[in-house]
Amino acid sequence: MVGLSDGEWKIMNHLWESQGSTITELTAALREETAWDKHSIITMLNRMEKKGAVAHRQNGRAKVFYPIVPRGEASMQETRGFLQKVYRGSLGMMVNAMVEDQALSQEEIQELYDILEQAKHRDR
Repeated sequence: MVGLSDGEWKIMNHLWESQGSTITELTAALREETAWDKHSIITMLNRMEKKGAVAHRQNGRAKVFYPIVPRGEASMQETRGFLQKVYRGSLGMMVNAMVEDQALSQEEIQELYDILEQAKHRDR
């Protein structure tokens, strides 16, 4: 499991969308949202390389960083970790908490219903 911080998710989302970026490109793309300087991004990229989330290739003098963890895999790991940490692994407890808090719109309830119907038919 890679285990990404909130800041690392920002970088990963950009890398997944761009299919690779230099430090300069990342700094420019994330500047308005984060106000990070190039050194902060370099530090995070180095940490992310050690975790096995990104790698780089040399392109002249610049390093081009790219994701090596697929978005779906990272999202599923994050979701499982969140469920385990907050709801002891129970999806039912999480949905019940959202229903009790009235945090689900009618559209979201319909979306959940459709997902469950698809799962029910897939298991047959």
